[in-house]
Amino acid sequence: MTIMQLRYAVEVAQAGSINRAARNLLIGQPNLSRAIRDLEQELGFSLFSRSSQGMSPTTTGAPFLRDAQDLLRQFDALEARYTGGRQMRFSISVPRASYIADAFTRFSDRLKASKAELFYNETNARTAVENILKNGYGLGIIRYAAEYDANFHALLEDNLLDGVELISFRFGLIMSRQSPLANQATISLADLRGLTEIAHADHYVPNLSADEVMRHELQPIEGRRVFVYERASQFELLGEDARTYMWVSPIPEKILERYDLVQRRCVDNDRVYKDVLIHRRNHELSSLEQAFIGELYTNRDRYFK
Repeated sequence: MTIMQLRYAVEVAQAGSINRAARNLLIGQPNLSRAIRDLEQELGFSLFSRSSQGMSPTTTGAPFLRDAQDLLRQFDALEARYTGGRQMRFSISVPRASYIADAFTRFSDRLKASKAELFYNETNARTAVENILKNGYGLGIIRYAAEYDANFHALLEDNLLDGVELISFRFGLIMSRQSPLANQATISLADLRGLTEIAHADHYVPNLSADEVMRHELQPIEGRRVFVYERASQFELLGEDARTYMWVSPIPEKILERYDLVQRRCVDNDRVYKDVLIHRRNHELSSLEQAFIGELYTNRDRYFK
């Protein structure tokens, strides 16, 4: 029996279902189910009654879960008392997305004078995975087109990583307020002819070559394409050159105003993308990670209305 198993069981009791508890814990539902079964097997009795309405504690399980909750409170208090002076560490690799960057800013600001090291790396999916496996990162967020679900599920499974989908969405367009397309409420692919696309240069899909990925990821264009690697330069280019545009996830109005940009929908774009939060299998979320994820979900719900 482990502290992690107790946390899982208490969360299932509070959530009332495996699916809701898995979402709250940011682990895969099959892994959570397996952890609960293993705990029940070790105890020799069932903790939960299972029905179509969800899960509720059994007569035997209810007092055990109350004791487990009391033990977890004591454990958390003990940990806080004797590790309170230790510097906390938070690390995550993410795609270049404004709703994520804004969540990180809010999260960092809330820490105030807390003693902590924070690592925030904007990068592609391959590096996000490598940072967890090789560089000690706790979390990652990977972005990919929904058509590559099988490729990325296999990648996570092969590396014993769990993934929880944060959001699925379609890219929109951003461009200068001085753009010839800025006054159009909706835009077609044909309208982009002759303009310059700003794009990220490090797309990645497991088991596909870089050339294949670029052919699949990038829309065919009749004009120039400029590749960049970080968000600051993309905003500078878009703000200064009225004949540029970029495919992006939603961006807050304050950033659009800062760089004199507008955001528009493309009627021809039906490609769906996913952002997926990843971590090592059986990874127990730290208090810092839980705080960041709370900000992340708040921002997701504000940005993707």
